[in-house]
Amino acid sequence: MDSVRSPEWPVAPLGGVAANSAAARYGMSSGTGPIVGRAGPPPTAPPPYRPPSGAASVPPAGKPAAPPIPVKILVAGGFGVGKTTTVGAISEIAPLTTEAEMTTAGIGVDDPGARSTKTTTTVAMDFGCVTIDRSLKLYLFGTPGQTRFGFMWDDLARGALGALVVVDSARLDDCFPAIDFFERAGLPFVVGVNAFDGRLALELGEIRWALAIGDHVPLVQFDARDRLSVRDALLVVLDRALDRATRDRRA
Repeated sequence: MDSVRSPEWPVAPLGGVAANSAAARYGMSSGTGPIVGRAGPPPTAPPPYRPPSGAASVPPAGKPAAPPIPVKILVAGGFGVGKTTTVGAISEIAPLTTEAEMTTAGIGVDDPGARSTKTTTTVAMDFGCVTIDRSLKLYLFGTPGQTRFGFMWDDLARGALGALVVVDSARLDDCFPAIDFFERAGLPFVVGVNAFDGRLALELGEIRWALAIGDHVPLVQFDARDRLSVRDALLVVLDRALDRATRDRRA
């Protein structure tokens, strides 16, 4: 088994991309209107995520360290929304991709959007992994975005703890099948709006209304190219899945 690394995550400053972290998962970026379906943001924000450090994270002398718990997370969404980029930005290994060149046969079928310079497409899946701390390791599976590859989603979702649904705010209709899939499957998911060029075509409140997702579904803004921003979005997925597991245990 390969050695377990515990990366030292730097803490991103508040107000930037980190404003889309778990602390702000139900809120909205500054300058937006009121949150749809919510009276207001949480009264107090939880502290920023910090990995364990010091003696608490070191196993006792003479006792071998337990292997990290593997957690499977899906990165899903429509075609050309940034799923492959998301996995590649955070993975601590060279990500496995199944990219194929787009051809003229896809014209009128695969539309990556006017802002995209995309020339390849995922035809099977993306795979990467990242160690959160000594006890937890995420295995990320990126799904293909086109409808014709939808038959693979059931297999990819088997054993997953949660999902990050990546959304392009300029093409919201492309993410409807992914949201419908996870709602039917009963799998906890988070909607992550990829900020292309650092901007959104719509405000987060408008996106929540357009997607018709309940207030219990976290909606965050992130940058698929930025490692820390992707980390924050994945931590929201973990938080959501943990909350679901805790409620199911109490039921």
